[in-house]
Amino acid sequence: MGGRFLLTLALLSVLLSRCQVGCSGVFELKLQEFVNKKGLLSNRNCCRGGGPGGGGLQQCDCKTFFRVCLKHYQASVSPEPPCTYGSAITPVLGANSFSVPDGAGGADPAFSNPIRFPFGGGTFSLIIEALHTDSPDDLTTENPERLISRLATQRHLAVGEEWSQDLHSSGRTDLKYSYRFVCDEHYYGEGCSVFCRPRDDAFGHFTCGERGEKVCNPGWKGQYCTEPICLPGCDEQHGFCDKPGECKCRVGWQGRYCDECIRYPGCLHGTCQQPWQCNCQEGWGGLFCNQDLNYCTHHKPCKNGATCTNTGQGSYTCSCRPGYTGSNCEIEINECDANPCKNGGSCTDLENSYSCTCPPGFYGKNCELSAMTCADGPCFNGGRCTDNPDGGYSCRCPLGYSGFNCEKKIDYCSSSPCANGAQCVDLGNSYICQCQAGFTGRHCDDNVDDCASFPCVNGGTCQDGVNDYSCTCPPGYNGKNCSTPVSRCEHNPCHNGATCHERNNRYVCECARGYGGLNCQFLLPEPPQGPVIVDFTEKYTEGQNGQFPWIAVCAGIILVLMLLLGCAAVVVCVRLRVQKRHHQPDACRSETETMNNLANCQREKDISISVIGATQIKNTNKKVDFHSDNSDKNGYKVRYPSVDYNLVHELKNEDSVKEEHSKCEAKCETYDSEAEEKSAVQLKSDTSERKRPDSVYSTSKDTKYQSVYVISEEKDECIIATEV
Repeated sequence: MGGRFLLTLALLSVLLSRCQVGCSGVFELKLQEFVNKKGLLSNRNCCRGGGPGGGGLQQCDCKTFFRVCLKHYQASVSPEPPCTYGSAITPVLGANSFSVPDGAGGADPAFSNPIRFPFGGGTFSLIIEALHTDSPDDLTTENPERLISRLATQRHLAVGEEWSQDLHSSGRTDLKYSYRFVCDEHYYGEGCSVFCRPRDDAFGHFTCGERGEKVCNPGWKGQYCTEPICLPGCDEQHGFCDKPGECKCRVGWQGRYCDECIRYPGCLHGTCQQPWQCNCQEGWGGLFCNQDLNYCTHHKPCKNGATCTNTGQGSYTCSCRPGYTGSNCEIEINECDANPCKNGGSCTDLENSYSCTCPPGFYGKNCELSAMTCADGPCFNGGRCTDNPDGGYSCRCPLGYSGFNCEKKIDYCSSSPCANGAQCVDLGNSYICQCQAGFTGRHCDDNVDDCASFPCVNGGTCQDGVNDYSCTCPPGYNGKNCSTPVSRCEHNPCHNGATCHERNNRYVCECARGYGGLNCQFLLPEPPQGPVIVDFTEKYTEGQNGQFPWIAVCAGIILVLMLLLGCAAVVVCVRLRVQKRHHQPDACRSETETMNNLANCQREKDISISVIGATQIKNTNKKVDFHSDNSDKNGYKVRYPSVDYNLVHELKNEDSVKEEHSKCEAKCETYDSEAEEKSAVQLKSDTSERKRPDSVYSTSKDTKYQSVYVISEEKDECIIATEV
């Protein structure tokens, strides 16, 4: 007994879990009408607790609500829980007798009629209990004293939209209700086991039929409608599509329907059955089918639609169409070519025959029979008539007429003898052609050579056209006749705001301040501060175009000569100074305040140039180039010399002079130090001094013993500043 109970409990749990997880249907119960005329409970008591009143009057007033339980099929239905598919308790729906409206009703707006339970279909057990309550807030169902009536039934229900009507009568009460089993949304079939949800995405393009089958949208196919329907006619093997109406070719195939194979690259006269083949057509051979083996195919010797057949070794035969003959079928067979019609009869070619249209006075198949003579005057337009000995006559027509009787006027322009759009003018006995511009000749078939007059200049090549010509110009010229030189400045070769000028088939850039180079593409450095020496030997002239720099050479020669003279003057001064020192032994003490004392403290008080021995002068020829905004205004380049001040107090004098002046060396060293500082100050003030145009040399007391003298900028002479 206990095992059977456990088995039943297990089955119930399986059914309940299966329905909670997999039930895809809905059991709908619609309460329609309840009748309790006397207002009695199932124990025959009045809903108010008293017995029935006397005289048959209704004194009981029930407050009726329902309990619904849907469970699995039971042979003997038990109203006790559990309810396999679900249970529901309604609010108080009425008194003794009432109708239940569809939708929300009663005191509880949450109540909805019909009542819905998840259901898997098939057999089931349904329990509906009508209960009474004293208070609408007290809806407990455990008290059996509240029971008014109970319905317990078993049914089998299939899926359908139709409601099943039923009426339960217990003698004192009647309950009218209906029920049905419908599938959830997107579920179909007998047990609502078929799922179908319409979609239009990468996982399918379909709607759902009445039984849940997938109905593909237009342009799609397949089990899940994921395969697009390609363009009608698209090859199924060699084409595919990503969306309806397309036809994309696979590798090796082409064409609108992907039914054309791609030949081997370079294949000229071949076909293919599969991609990358090159099957040569008749008359062609080789890997690329580019070797001519078919005379008929490539030379087409047969005319007038004849069929050409290769016979090998480059020979052929032509099968002519009817009406043509010749080796190439180039001759049209015309029975009228033999002029079968006599006496001016007109011949009409027929198939394998001919017919003659005879002029007046003649008859017969070939118009050979005459009924007229010259006496009848048959010749027109001044034709001369001659009788034939065999009968008949003949006419000799004047110029401009033809026909057996000279009845036809010759139209010389009917054959369109004039070429190239020329106009034909019939002159009666002849014609002339009025040529279009650019053509000449009797029939205007000669093109006038427009290059005969050599219109292209400067080495241009002339190409003749129709009433025109064109010139291919050499580099540097353009225009109709190559007569216009190409502007060298046309493409703006000068940079940084420079001005471009043309000079002898080339261009020259006039640079803005601060820039240099052929195209003014370089930024020049700022000029350094300090004393400068202007070098006139390298004057730069832009437009000389490679001429010999005579000015620079002359200036260099003059500079060398003046340097030699300066060196000679230095040597003479040094020797005079040495001789004077022998006669002035006390000169050191008298010149204790001389600033630039080198070795023996000898200075002249009244001269402005100090003499330095030749062994103490270090000349350097190194040049320091620079560029500045103002350095090339006058065409000169400015240089800064490297000056070496040799202040070592070691002059090789005689021994007597060294002994005599050894006592004043300490003072000389002090004064020499002060002289160096003062010389540095004088160099810094050079900028202000060289702006004075009044004097070339500084002779003030402060600069009396200055070793380097500044040359004024305003002087144009080549003056050498020498440290002596």
